[in-house]
Amino acid sequence: MKVLVTGAAGFIGSHVALRLLERGDTVVGVDNLSTYYDPALKQARLDRLRGDGYCDVRADIADRDAMRELFAEHQPLRVVHLAAQPGVRHSLMHPHGCVEANIVGFVNVLEGCRHTGVEHLVYASSSSVYGANVVLPYSVQQNVDHPLSLYGATKKANELMAHTYSAAFGLPTTGLRFFTVYGPWGRPDMALFSFTQRILAGTPIDVYNHGRHTRGFTYIDDIVEGVVRVLDKLPQANPDWASSGNDPATSLAPYRIYNIGADKAINLMRYIEVLEATLERKANLNMLPQQPGEMADTLADVEDLMQAVGYQPRTPIEVGVRNFVEWYRGYYKT
Repeated sequence: MKVLVTGAAGFIGSHVALRLLERGDTVVGVDNLSTYYDPALKQARLDRLRGDGYCDVRADIADRDAMRELFAEHQPLRVVHLAAQPGVRHSLMHPHGCVEANIVGFVNVLEGCRHTGVEHLVYASSSSVYGANVVLPYSVQQNVDHPLSLYGATKKANELMAHTYSAAFGLPTTGLRFFTVYGPWGRPDMALFSFTQRILAGTPIDVYNHGRHTRGFTYIDDIVEGVVRVLDKLPQANPDWASSGNDPATSLAPYRIYNIGADKAINLMRYIEVLEATLERKANLNMLPQQPGEMADTLADVEDLMQAVGYQPRTPIEVGVRNFVEWYRGYYKT
């Protein structure tokens, strides 16, 4: 089938697009190659997607006319929306750019899906929506009305917007709350990439919250497998929604929310230890307090996703970190 992947030059987007191509789908990839981080890395990701089944489109999802033309020309059957302005701290320092990409861009995608008869929209939400929640693991049945960053607020808004289109126009939508994704071709602003770069350069790494963070670090291959499985499962209306306590993850509309991530929490210092062992170098640690907008601990309850599509995170951090380091050394020839 023909699948539109937004953010196709991004970390997760490029991996998803490649997986879809490998199984025989036609992929239309859209990206604007923003300068939030090195566009050369984004182009290198796109270079892996070249072939007869891939169509590369250079456009900004916040450009209404460009998105309308994109949907009208390509008429995708399904859409995986992964384009966004990432970064929890970045969103607090650059709020307008975050809203432009994550809110304006998302409504353009919703409108494109609505007017061209897309049969399923899968979109990226985030563990950041859980915000001030402290009960772990985070469940999609929890209230998520207290985000700690503008980024988290935009992702919560995306879920609300998607529900509106599911309810008003019958557009099947599935939101995936991603939890700390890492692996080869990752983003330079993420911890593993930054730590590796700095340790190899012999410079200190910034360790926030004095290393007391815990995360459900999730390897990219496990994420991609979950995304593709969800894409193939159209959400159904929950006829028992009103009488079952108004489950926030389902609806009387064809709407669904899932957590997608690892099901085991790893302390940040353990993560660093694994990286040090893989690099065979010790890190110089610059211990810092917790930053505004950051959540101290995150962990996903993925039982719903396991039940729905058989999702099972399988990659231990020792394997995932090693795979990243091998990619990093090869890509940067270090």
